[in-house]
Amino acid sequence: MLLWSLLVIFAPVDGKSDWLTLVAPSAVFEGDRIDLTCQRKNDWWKVKRVSYYKDGEELVFKELSNFSIQRAVLSDSGTYHCAVAPVWPLFPFQKEKTSRSVRIEVQELFPRPVLTVSPFRAIEGNPVTLTCETKLSPQRSDAQLRFCFFRDGRALGSGWSSSPELRVPAMWSGDSGSYWCEAETVTPSVRKQSLQSQIHVRRVPVSNVSLEMRAPRGQVIEGRNLVLLCSVTEGTGNITFSWHREATGTSVGKKTQRSLSVELEVPAVQERDAGRYYCRADNGHGPIQSKVLSILVRIPASCPILSITAPRAQAVEGDVVELRCEAQRGSPPILYRFYHEDVPLGNSSAPSGGGASLNLSLTAEHSGNYSCEADNGLGARRSEVVPLSLSGTSSYREEQVTDRALGLLGVPACVAAALLFYCRFHKTRGRHSVTNALRDVPSANSQASTPSSPSPAIEDLQPDYVNVDPGDGDVAYSFVWSVQLPEDSENTRRTILENKDPHVIYSGVKEM
Repeated sequence: MLLWSLLVIFAPVDGKSDWLTLVAPSAVFEGDRIDLTCQRKNDWWKVKRVSYYKDGEELVFKELSNFSIQRAVLSDSGTYHCAVAPVWPLFPFQKEKTSRSVRIEVQELFPRPVLTVSPFRAIEGNPVTLTCETKLSPQRSDAQLRFCFFRDGRALGSGWSSSPELRVPAMWSGDSGSYWCEAETVTPSVRKQSLQSQIHVRRVPVSNVSLEMRAPRGQVIEGRNLVLLCSVTEGTGNITFSWHREATGTSVGKKTQRSLSVELEVPAVQERDAGRYYCRADNGHGPIQSKVLSILVRIPASCPILSITAPRAQAVEGDVVELRCEAQRGSPPILYRFYHEDVPLGNSSAPSGGGASLNLSLTAEHSGNYSCEADNGLGARRSEVVPLSLSGTSSYREEQVTDRALGLLGVPACVAAALLFYCRFHKTRGRHSVTNALRDVPSANSQASTPSSPSPAIEDLQPDYVNVDPGDGDVAYSFVWSVQLPEDSENTRRTILENKDPHVIYSGVKEM
């Protein structure tokens, strides 16, 4: 009876035991370490094992009295208690002792981030700002957060950063996809991911395609470079530009790039490159064509050729010669300038191309070298030098003097004997010939003369003009007399012609 009574006294009551206590932290945040300790009041109570429970389910059992959760998460929140199983040889039938339950609530360090996109509708080529929005708990505001943005599993930008924003300078159609962001604390390490957002980058079709040319001074010059600029006012993404010749429709160039304007350079333009051109632009919504642009290729004047045309094989003083300058190639209008010994003589224009002429009345000073210049505004070109020499200048002067002298004779029915000759041996021969010819001419008043009015001898007549050079035998000289002829002037002229000297040139001048 005594033994049974002792067993009754020391038999524990089923339920919670005050001598067993679970020690746990009072405030827990995500990422914190949770240490659980199961403490006993009496050391004499020998423990075989310690078990820890959460919400009535055993977590672990171990021989030591401590249990830890290294990094707490929200799902670790719950009701915890511990239990021990005693080992008492005298009372092997004793049940395990259980501590009172302790509620542990793991608090959120920061909420799950939210990814926002601005502007909401992404347009190709425009910038977009991504923001990872979250906020630390006020009780842990000293914690440091960092952020990272992802597209289709790849980190964007430079990776993790302390900034919650990521600015994309330009979004393209290839940037469409699934985006999200992540936020984490450095210490303790708590990482959370936002929901995924689908971003579709909208492409803007091309519009208002135009073609223009760029050339020095606005002129396309043969041999120089030409730039054709194809532009659009709107259009995003990769745009394919192509240039075409209207006559054949063939493409003369093609380029694809992300730009609203593209240049096509045509090196060393030739005359055959002139014509009408247009360009097209396409970014996937169909090609758009520009208006037609006419291109005129101007050709610099080639080196001109100067020719001199005279009325005879050997030009003499008094002749009128034609100076003709012509460039074989060159866009009109062409201005031609004429030079004598590099002194300007004059100029002439060829509005429709070709050559131009300048007439020149020769004087003794016009012997020398001649040249011409062609200029159509694209650079002047000078011809080669053409020489011109004059000969027989004395013959010309004698004829000129004779014409002037005979023009002064105004006698009714008069015949003027203008005697012009070239004396190669001696000047007296020519003079005697003229004197003899005139001696045979009867006086106009011979029939009416009286002894008191004798006729003057031919030797007594004084010439109206004398041009005698007393030099050597190769000198041309002339005598001009005016004679009053009788009424039968035809007979007198016949007499003179019958007795004329072969070295004398006769000319008759009628009364004006």
